[in-house]
Amino acid sequence: MKEKIEKREVLIIGSGPAGYTAAIYAARADMKPIVIQGLQPGGQLTTTTDVDNYPGYKNGITGPEMMEDFKAQAERFGTETRWGMVTNVDFSERPFKIEIDEKETILTETVIIATGASAKWLGMEDEKRLNGYGVSACATCDGFFYKGKEVVVVGAGDTAAEEATYLSKLCTKVTMLVRKSEMRASKAMQHRVFKTENIEVLFNHETKSINGEPGAVGVESITAFNNITNDEIIIPASGFFVAIGHKPNTDLFKGKLDMDENGYLIVEAGTSKTKVPGVFAAGDVADHVYRQAVTSAGTGCMAALDAERFLAEQQ
Repeated sequence: MKEKIEKREVLIIGSGPAGYTAAIYAARADMKPIVIQGLQPGGQLTTTTDVDNYPGYKNGITGPEMMEDFKAQAERFGTETRWGMVTNVDFSERPFKIEIDEKETILTETVIIATGASAKWLGMEDEKRLNGYGVSACATCDGFFYKGKEVVVVGAGDTAAEEATYLSKLCTKVTMLVRKSEMRASKAMQHRVFKTENIEVLFNHETKSINGEPGAVGVESITAFNNITNDEIIIPASGFFVAIGHKPNTDLFKGKLDMDENGYLIVEAGTSKTKVPGVFAAGDVADHVYRQAVTSAGTGCMAALDAERFLAEQQ
């Protein structure tokens, strides 16, 4: 059977805030974009119950609802959204060859990569059961909901220290669970943690269970244990923040695009341009610092404008 091949001006890999914003701008520029949605259509926000910090939603909105709004707006201007996984890319020459689900090839003049990053989890069933009901991987996204309450942060690096410090300004108490006898965070970040009165650091402690029920109740407490003595403690908490890092979804591009030591795509400063002319990156896939929906949307806009200008220069 002959392989199905189609041609496009711009193909967007990923369907979070960055991907859909890029699609809105590209569609309005009459570039007729196609969005390949990937394994998690809508991105990480589809696992977020409440979003209160995105401009324009004065009463807040759920993550899934917001991403449906993004999708509908992109489609209103002519974006084609398609279920599927990009299984291979060939950036060696233009038009670029993009393989979908190992059976379909799209030839495209430009590519916008918006595959995002995935939070690392402990791998506990309780994390899945209570995700969105007190379990979170983003303090700056969800910390506001725990104002005046007690929370637990798991992690030992700069991310954990930053999140604990941020939460300490909102919460009555922050307990950090550190698996080893010392933190991996920079000395400056450790000093900030230790001098904050309402942060307690429990070294050599790990999580045994997250206690509570999905719904109005949510997280009620954390059972932790000392991995040297095996003694258990129950920590009252309304929120459980996992801060052990993120993994950018860039495995598909290894050896084809420049990445930093953690796998984030490297772009030219102040742009969305990768080392391959015509290939652009937007959102968390190239951002290990901010990782917010609004910053992802902003870089999605940049990528679409960069792609439009690139195509104009080729004519």
